[in-house]
Amino acid sequence: MKDSTNRPLRLGTRRSALAMAQSGQVAEAVRELTGRPVELVEITTYGDTSREHLAQIGGTGVFVSALRDALLAGDIDFAVHSLKDLPTGQPESLILAAIPVREDPRDALIARDRLTFEELTADPDRIARIGTGSPRRMAQLNAWAHTLGRRVETVPIRGNIDTRIGFVEKGELDAVVLAAAGLTRIGRIDEAAQLLSPDVVLPAPGQGALAIECAAANAELAATLAELDDPDTRAAVTAERSLLAALEAGCSAPVGALADLSPSSRLRSSRGGPKADEQAVTELHLRGVVGTTDGSTLVQLSTTGHVPASPDEMSVPQQLGRELAAEMLAKGAAGLMGERAL
Repeated sequence: MKDSTNRPLRLGTRRSALAMAQSGQVAEAVRELTGRPVELVEITTYGDTSREHLAQIGGTGVFVSALRDALLAGDIDFAVHSLKDLPTGQPESLILAAIPVREDPRDALIARDRLTFEELTADPDRIARIGTGSPRRMAQLNAWAHTLGRRVETVPIRGNIDTRIGFVEKGELDAVVLAAAGLTRIGRIDEAAQLLSPDVVLPAPGQGALAIECAAANAELAATLAELDDPDTRAAVTAERSLLAALEAGCSAPVGALADLSPSSRLRSSRGGPKADEQAVTELHLRGVVGTTDGSTLVQLSTTGHVPASPDEMSVPQQLGRELAAEMLAKGAAGLMGERAL
């Protein structure tokens, strides 16, 4: 809905190149939606200034709290987050107004000589050194290497995308693993040697999705931003984040989750021939994994439920996530997590 008000809407964003790129994309969508100018307000978060590893500084919320403070203070009108950085508990004073269409949720491997993971681990006389700041990735990469009869060394790293890729370019590491969505948003996905199948490495809950948040008191803006919401993406990430919350784990715990929306029936048109591309999506397939960072033990389970028919049914994917978490906890998942957000 176009708004004749000329005052620019203030969009709060982290300062990194990736955050600015994805916030810029949202800003353009909001401009088209409202007819109002949108200005980016750069905000430095604790996670940006600390050089400690995320697990040491708490993980959950370290990239978010400063943006939320600015929202509540009225310094910005809305904020854009990477959804995987958001704590699973939503404050009553703030509303998750929109979750736009998700980018590719997979992880991407950037490696020397554009080698795949299988090629990196093929030499029995050389242990590949792979950089990542994520215990989740460490657990699954080490487990994958074990299934290949090999071993890798996972090296904790921090820094922006340029810094991380630089470790490979300088020969300090054989490879790094980054979110494919981030590489896509800054136009560097072609540098990936391999996109890692969720069959071997499940992404972080909510990975690839953005969260647009505003003050709950600003009902008019919330309603406008809601037009950018993608119901299928919201259903999928709701299931994933419900799993994470039920495991009582933070975003730096070694937990992976991915909900796929599956076409369970094909629609056919009696006039003009069959429409092969039109499918009715009614199934939600949720996979979860928890593991020790050395990859020696993983708990991996999956379940299937139905896609909510309306926003009023969002309790359905929430319940799906809780049920899968209960099964994983019964299989010993609690003892495998390095961080519990109690």
